[in-house]
Amino acid sequence: MEAINIEKVQEKLDFFKNKPVYIHLETTNGAYASHFGNKGVNVGAYIRNAQITYTEAVIKGDVSFRVGMKTELGWVFAEGLTDWEMYENKHLLLAGHDAEGRLMVALQISETPFK
Repeated sequence: MEAINIEKVQEKLDFFKNKPVYIHLETTNGAYASHFGNKGVNVGAYIRNAQITYTEAVIKGDVSFRVGMKTELGWVFAEGLTDWEMYENKHLLLAGHDAEGRLMVALQISETPFK
């Protein structure tokens, strides 16, 4: 993976615009929340192979980034993204890692379901 470049990622987001796509969206702080005397709360969200069609996609930010995808009924949104890659020329992977390299958020977009 490489650090997010807004222009390159926007180009990839635009590639999937107005097409039915599958998304994988995951957020977690997992065991990382169990620190500071257990005052942290473990939170997370997971969705895989949900099919959407977005008419608009926007990436914003400077150090960590957020992506919003507008659908007919609302928005899909991921925040805290830091890295990206396009693999097999058909799957866009965006991820957010903390300062220690731990995964905090992942957003994947593909025209085919994820395995």
